[in-house]
Amino acid sequence: MADFNGSTLPERATESVIEEIARRAGEIALRHFRSLASIPVEKKGHLDLVTKADREVEEFLIASLLQVFPNDGVYGEEGGNIAGTSGRIWVIDPIDGTFNFVRGGQNWAISIGLYENRRPTFGVIYVPVRDLLLAGGGSVETRLNGKPMRSLPVLNLSQASMGIGLHPSVATQDRLEVLRYISDELRIAFRCCGSSTLSLIEVAMGETDGYVALGDSTWDVMAGLPILSNLGVSHTIDWDRTDLGAKLRFACGSEAFLAKVRPLLESVGGEPMSGALGHG
Repeated sequence: MADFNGSTLPERATESVIEEIARRAGEIALRHFRSLASIPVEKKGHLDLVTKADREVEEFLIASLLQVFPNDGVYGEEGGNIAGTSGRIWVIDPIDGTFNFVRGGQNWAISIGLYENRRPTFGVIYVPVRDLLLAGGGSVETRLNGKPMRSLPVLNLSQASMGIGLHPSVATQDRLEVLRYISDELRIAFRCCGSSTLSLIEVAMGETDGYVALGDSTWDVMAGLPILSNLGVSHTIDWDRTDLGAKLRFACGSEAFLAKVRPLLESVGGEPMSGALGHG
């Protein structure tokens, strides 16, 4: 990997280094994305190309992170699982929203999250087609393209909206119950943008009031949750009882939003939840 324009790590904040890694990964993904756009829809090979893009971006992310942080671990969607010695793990999703990617949509992103002491503590998300870069977590102020973001607005049910994510493995009856609950109990609008990371960005930007997901993976949310935490967003994941390989059933949003959707989470997708709220 290049030397970040001659800079050394002590001279630059960690977040700036991760932001640059994310942007460079985005350039790799964009090359594949533009290549897909030149292939007729009826041609075969789209999924193979997406797999190639995923793997190439993940390989770049792993190599880049280990060069800068050689003692850290890395855990990735495409099978990358490198144990470190520091206790810190970079959890990466090379292209979240691959279906959008293959269809030529804008809603896909590179996600890099830091996991330490069994908590997500810092994240960087880059959306290459839209040139959106979000970063933050803990003591690092959440920013969008370098500018501070506003805190989550107060929940107003008369104009509320929420994102939903339903993994293909989720039972049909649970999918229907999610839609029924939103329509009959909450009576609010909902969106399903096809990318967990982009759904979290919608919450961060105030486009939705929260997000409910059945079947997301840890790499889908590891960057987004600490970014959101600085904006006043809570979530329902109990990290002390959640392994990195687990499938998640959770919600995030203001505590007022979580109070509205907790009964839904307790009725779908498995055993009742622990009830603990988390931040970041």
